[in-house]
Amino acid sequence: MGELTEALAEAVTSQDVVQAFANYVLPPFGADGLLFHITEGGRINVVGAVGIPEGFLKLIEGFPLADHTVIHEVVRTRAPLLIESKAELFRTHPSLKRLIEATPKEAWAFLPVIASGHTIGSCVVSFSEPHAFSDEERTLLTALSGLVGQALERARLYDVEHARAQELQRGLLPRTLPRLPAATAAARYLPTGRGEEVGGDWYDLIPLSADRVALVIGDVMGHGITEAAVMGRLRTAVRTLAELDMPPDELFGRLNDLVWELGEDSYATCLYADFDPVARTCSYCLAGHLPPIVIHPDGTVHRPDIAPDPPLGAANPPFTTHQLHLPDECLLVLCTDGLVESDTRDVDQGLAQLGQILAEVAVPTVRFGATSHDDVRPLEELCDTVVSTLLPDREQTTDDAGLLIVRTRCTAADDVASCTLPEDPQAAGQARAYIRKQLAVWGLDDLVLTTELLVSELVGNVIRHAKGPIRLRLLRSRSLICEVYDGSLSTPRIRHASYTDEGGRGLQLVAALSSRWGARYLHDSKCIWTEQDLPQ
Repeated sequence: MGELTEALAEAVTSQDVVQAFANYVLPPFGADGLLFHITEGGRINVVGAVGIPEGFLKLIEGFPLADHTVIHEVVRTRAPLLIESKAELFRTHPSLKRLIEATPKEAWAFLPVIASGHTIGSCVVSFSEPHAFSDEERTLLTALSGLVGQALERARLYDVEHARAQELQRGLLPRTLPRLPAATAAARYLPTGRGEEVGGDWYDLIPLSADRVALVIGDVMGHGITEAAVMGRLRTAVRTLAELDMPPDELFGRLNDLVWELGEDSYATCLYADFDPVARTCSYCLAGHLPPIVIHPDGTVHRPDIAPDPPLGAANPPFTTHQLHLPDECLLVLCTDGLVESDTRDVDQGLAQLGQILAEVAVPTVRFGATSHDDVRPLEELCDTVVSTLLPDREQTTDDAGLLIVRTRCTAADDVASCTLPEDPQAAGQARAYIRKQLAVWGLDDLVLTTELLVSELVGNVIRHAKGPIRLRLLRSRSLICEVYDGSLSTPRIRHASYTDEGGRGLQLVAALSSRWGARYLHDSKCIWTEQDLPQ
C-alpha cells in the first residue's frame, strides 16, 4: 500500500492511475484483470482496463447502470462486493447472463471508487480462476478502494483540462495545408511527452500574389494555455500581414511590436520565408529561430550558416533579410528546437543528425520529378521518418516540436511573359495587343476580352494617377495572373462613385472581373495584380 500510495501521488492521467493500480495490486492477489468504470448520465463509461478482452470492453461501454445490478449495488451501498465464482454470480444476479457469458473471468472484486464523499464509479479486480477471498484480502481490498478514489478524480480533472488545452491548440493550427502551384507541404506538431502543459509551436503555408508562397514556423517560449493563445494571436497576425504582401523584414517589425505589447516576459522565435517561383529565390528572416534546410534534387543538403536576429519581443528592428537561390525543384525543411534538441543532444548535434537523415532518405522518398506535383504522401512519409528517428520515445520529451517540409517548384520560363509599355495613352492599346498575342499562344482565347478590360483599367490608372516606367507581366498557372508595374508608391483604393460621376469605377470593375486582386510594394515601385480562374 505504501508503494501504491507513492505511485498514485505521481500519477498524472487516468491511465497512470489504472497502470499504477495494476502494477501494485494485481500481482499480490494473483489477479489478472482490472477495469475502472465511471458512472455518468446513468451509464457505465470505461476509464481504463488491463487484461480485459476488447470485445467485452465494447459490450460494457455505455451499459445502463440500472441494468448492471452488481455495479449498481456497489455504487448505491458504497461497499465492496466480492464474487468468488461464475456460479455464484449466475445465482445472485441472473439478469447479467449476457455479460457473464461474454467474460472469460471466473471471480471478481467489485470495489466502489469514492472521491470527495461521492461514489464516482467502481473498480473491478478479476481472476481467471475461481478465487476464495480471505478476511485479510477483504480488508485490504476495502482499504484500496478508498485509496484510489481521490487519485482518479484528480487525474480525470487533468484529463479534461489537458484535452481542452490540446483541442484549443489543434484549433489554432492549420487543419490542412494548401496545395499550391509552387509548393506542396506536410507538417507535424508533437506536444510535449511529459508534463501537464501544451506549447506554443506553430507552422503555416500562406499563398501570396504571383504564385509566391509564405513559409512560417515559430515557437512561443514557455508552455501552457496562455502560450497556446499567444501562438494563435501571432499566427493570425502573420497571416494578416502576409496578405498585405509585406516583405519579411517589415512583417517582423510589425510582429515584434505585437509581442512587445504582450508583456516583458513574452518572447517568440520565428522564421518567415517568401518563396518566389518566378525569380527562383527564397527571402527569409530569422528571429531567434533555426535557419531552413535545403535538400537539392541530387541529395545535397544545404544548411545556411547564419546568425539569427534576437527573438520577437527582445529584438530591435531592422531585421536582416537573407536569400537563397533555389533550383527548379527542392525541399525546404523548417523545424523548431524541440525536434532537434533534447536532454541527450544539443541543437548543433540535432541539426547534424537531421541533415544526415534527410541526405539518406529525402530523395528516395520524394522522388523528384517522378511523382505528381499534387501528391503529398511522400512528404507525409518523410515527416514520419524524421520524427520517428529524432524522437523515438515521445513520452520522454519535455518540449513540443514542430516540423514543416515544403516541396517547391519554380515557374517554367514559357509560363511567364512580360513587356515594357510607354508612358502615354497608347500604352493601353499596346497592352491589349500583347495580351491577345500571348493568350493565343497559351490557348486561353476565352480570357482575352476580360483580360483586355482589366489591363486597360490598370494601365489607364497608371497614366492618369501614377508614373512610369510601366511594365506588364503575365503568369500562366492554376489561374491567369496579370500584373502591371509602375514607379509610384501611391495606394490604389476603390471609390464610391455617385451616379453622375464620369469616372472612379475602374477598380470596382477590376474587383468584379477578377477572382482576386491586390497591390504589393517594391523598393521603388508597386505592382497591381489580378487573378482569373482558367476555363474548365
